[in-house]
Amino acid sequence: MTTATRGSVGTAHTRVEGRDKVTGAARYAAEIPFAELAHGWLVLSTVARGRVRSVESDAVLAMPGVLAVLHHGNAPRVDTDYVGMMGMSPDPTIALFQRDRVAHRGWPVALVVAETSEQAREAAESLVVHYDQEPHDVAFSAERQSEAYALDGHMPGVVEKGDLEDRLAASAVVLDAEYTTPEEYHNPMEPHAATARWEGGRLEVVDSNQGTTWVAGELANLFSLDPASVRVRSEHVGGGFGSKGVRAHQVAAVMAATVLQRPVRVVMTRRQMFSLAGYRSPTAQRVRLGADADGRLRVLEHQSLNQTSSVHEFVEPSAAAARSMYGAEAHHTASRIVRLDVPTPTWMRAPGEAPGSFALESAFDELAERCGIDPIELRLRNEPEVGPVSGLPFSSRNLAACFQEGARRFGWADRDPRPGVRREGRWLLGTGTAAASFPAGAMPSSAAVTAEADGTFTVRINAADIGTGARTALTVVAADALEVPTDRVRVRIGDSDLGPAMFAGGSMGTRSWAWAVTTAAAELRQSLAPGADIPPEGITVRSNTAEAIGALAQKERHSFGAQFAEVAVDPATGEVRVRRMLGVFAAGRIVNPLTARNQLVGGMIWGISMALHEEAVRDRTSGGVYGADLAGYHVAAHADIPHIEADWVDDPDPDDPVGIKGIGEIGIVGAAAAVANAVWHATGVRHRHLPIRPDRVLMAGGDA
Repeated sequence: MTTATRGSVGTAHTRVEGRDKVTGAARYAAEIPFAELAHGWLVLSTVARGRVRSVESDAVLAMPGVLAVLHHGNAPRVDTDYVGMMGMSPDPTIALFQRDRVAHRGWPVALVVAETSEQAREAAESLVVHYDQEPHDVAFSAERQSEAYALDGHMPGVVEKGDLEDRLAASAVVLDAEYTTPEEYHNPMEPHAATARWEGGRLEVVDSNQGTTWVAGELANLFSLDPASVRVRSEHVGGGFGSKGVRAHQVAAVMAATVLQRPVRVVMTRRQMFSLAGYRSPTAQRVRLGADADGRLRVLEHQSLNQTSSVHEFVEPSAAAARSMYGAEAHHTASRIVRLDVPTPTWMRAPGEAPGSFALESAFDELAERCGIDPIELRLRNEPEVGPVSGLPFSSRNLAACFQEGARRFGWADRDPRPGVRREGRWLLGTGTAAASFPAGAMPSSAAVTAEADGTFTVRINAADIGTGARTALTVVAADALEVPTDRVRVRIGDSDLGPAMFAGGSMGTRSWAWAVTTAAAELRQSLAPGADIPPEGITVRSNTAEAIGALAQKERHSFGAQFAEVAVDPATGEVRVRRMLGVFAAGRIVNPLTARNQLVGGMIWGISMALHEEAVRDRTSGGVYGADLAGYHVAAHADIPHIEADWVDDPDPDDPVGIKGIGEIGIVGAAAAVANAVWHATGVRHRHLPIRPDRVLMAGGDA
């Protein structure tokens, strides 16, 4: 690892835990040994709606190694009458075995616990459950608008400014188009896994999650426990992307450990993750744009519809992406939901922004074509000086700089704007672009920094490194704040006993944690007299950023970016190949360029996968997903990924002590639209429905 006395932030650092990960010394949640460990296996419903009539557990209990079968008739009771993280009530899916109702296919109906995972699996697959089945409805479509209603999620559901119809009538150019995105899944490499045990009257859970504070608080609420009596640890996490919050497997493990009074581990199978770990809802979106002849917007309307379960409300706020992007005299956005007999969707990388940017940025490309204006120039003409709806100032807005630098590096000026004219053998070639934005926020967090007697420093903060390089980023930030080399800093994370801190989500993790670490480290450095003796227990300073973050002035705070793509399309087979991509971002001060570039490129790859491959199809007869595994759910493979470049412009946030904004999600935003716009440029046919499959490319005439 590179060391430096000053200026570590902004220079490349290999991961501090990298050696442990590549040698296997880093152990994940399902690998940590426990004495007398038992194994639980979830049994999921095979019907999409109805009730459990009976669970025939006697024969299973007689099988070798089986210790217990928990179900709605004998499971511990839990409390769901509380408001949890982000002001939301818990999804009833995690209130396991509390009633006989089945809300969707894959609903947990039992847990079989045995001495080994093999015995638990065999017994679970042998368990006979009888149902009273009822008619179900899983058919999502744009035609269900009459059943839909607006919902405030982590942002307002409906925001309106100006007279829509009046401004449409006054517009010289009007675009009215509908876009759809399918059901999509975030299956991290490491499955969801948790081990629960009681030790000295205290519940301990070793888990794979995105925030131990979050999980510990929810478990304390569910089981009516003193929060101080719950400890959750999550040291290494093999990906999360929004899915690793509070899920059924953690609750099941706690229930079984409580009943058996021994450690119990529950690991989701890949197939179970398709009904228990959340997903991105399909969306049906309508965008109406009205502009003057010179492309200046008078109207921006973005309506979005997504599905949610019959038992819990979750909105994919796709329409909200427009609220920070472009100004218009009439600016109307709304995100609505329709209830179906499906699992509850959840946060998935860039929730709202990823599908919303596909519709909005595709529509802008269509408007540019109708106005006869270059797509980049159209966006620059509609750059707002303040928040288009809020009227608040931007903390910084360097989107124009991203487009200017990206256009130069991509060779945009050499592009012939006419579609379908550039060929290379059997391939039609095209280029496309799209803008990106994602909110840049921070949440209160606490941290402790200790000056040790040996001259090193220990940072303790309940952060979560879900593969993003958070440990390394915090090491670098702490080293700069302490004015010491990075090899004198150790960072401890992933333990709810370390105190409350932001979870890894919303691109707010590193910014929130770094703020707390910087505050504690700076205070510690100031309190240490030169040459002073450090006692054996060290000297510790603690921080809490609640007051500082609460005092921030109201502003529009976002990361921005410009996405560029070149594609090749075979008109005979419908094959689409992305040949190169470039993303240029304004995402605050970059702490570690090495891991930052990985994050941005990873998001762009996900955008390619979203544009061309990912699509879960729900069987209307059974209510389940066809091919609920990584063989049936198609994602971009190595051969699908071309040369991708990700870079950034100088964009430190003046209101952040380190200058950080956030990079975890901005990479995927706009990427699918850039690919779709490039396919139009190659073929002259618009694709408003993802993914852009070969059969859709082969459709004769009209818009796909």
